Amino acid sequence: MTSLNDGPASRALAEAAPPHAEKAVFEAMLSGWARQQSQSELFQPSTIRFRQQIVRRFAAFAGAYPWQWSAADVDRWTTHLTTALRRAESTIRSYQAALRLFCDYVGAPEYGWPAECAARFDTYPEQVCHDWNTASHLVDYEGSPGRRPMTREEVQALLDHADAQFELAMRAGRKGALTAYRDATVFKVIYAWGLRCSEASALDLEDFCPHPDAPELGRFGMLRVRSGRRVRGASQSHRLVVSVMPWAVEAVADYVTNIRPRYRFADRPALWPTERGGRLRAREIETRFAAYRDDLGFDRGMTPHCLRSAYMTHLIEGGTPLRFVQEQVGHGFAATTAIRTRLGTNP
Repeated sequence: MTSLNDGPASRALAEAAPPHAEKAVFEAMLSGWARQQSQSELFQPSTIRFRQQIVRRFAAFAGAYPWQWSAADVDRWTTHLTTALRRAESTIRSYQAALRLFCDYVGAPEYGWPAECAARFDTYPEQVCHDWNTASHLVDYEGSPGRRPMTREEVQALLDHADAQFELAMRAGRKGALTAYRDATVFKVIYAWGLRCSEASALDLEDFCPHPDAPELGRFGMLRVRSGRRVRGASQSHRLVVSVMPWAVEAVADYVTNIRPRYRFADRPALWPTERGGRLRAREIETRFAAYRDDLGFDRGMTPHCLRSAYMTHLIEGGTPLRFVQEQVGHGFAATTAIRTRLGTNP
């Protein structure tokens, strides 16, 4: 097993036997986490002991071990800290930060705990600290508004406004109706598949493909995405994103069937062609988003990336496993996805 634990912690783990196996595994986790912080992050012993103490308190409150924890446990704990113990918000944040870091550690495959727990207990630890059950939801977002996920209401208002631009152009009989419909569909795809602007711009018509478990979605069951982030010295990566919002599939299918063929250069591969036969660029998507954002009076710091952050946040809020969302958006680590849903920062 990769870099699990050594020394007293590993011996306790290796020698653990029922009924003390669960406690021994938990203690070994805490010991390994302390060693990881000391060696990798150079934290002071007092900081490490404080964090261990907080994790022990949470385990006692939840009455469960890390591989049994849930987001609901954190929600109850936050409520208890806020209402019963009347802890200051800064204190609650520090407690939850410690718990989040511990969950990052025990949930990371490279430390071996998910496999160890799966073998012993038929389950494994996951991140349980999210945006809706931590202190960040107690007050308004404190960072740059352009970095936070859009709310469901904001997403709906944006998509409705984009649809309205097509209807207005059609009624007025003016030029630009096709473009307005195309752009409205672009924003639906960015949100419904959790894309970056560069990824949406790079899409080709053939990037949609069926999913064997969702025949009702036809050819739009999955989306092949060329990653917007390159690693130096490596070829551009790809990922398959499962379609999880049927309403968006209907919108894309309508666009592909009724709108895209009307472009002069519809025989070219780009999913979003321009009137001159080019490919819609990321900068053009950002410009159109900014215009609609300003029309709606949203904060001017918002960018299309807020739609991608909203996709992650809304899926997790709806009970979708963090690891699935991580794979959907192409993050290398589940912790990155958790951070993005909490802070909405650009990956």
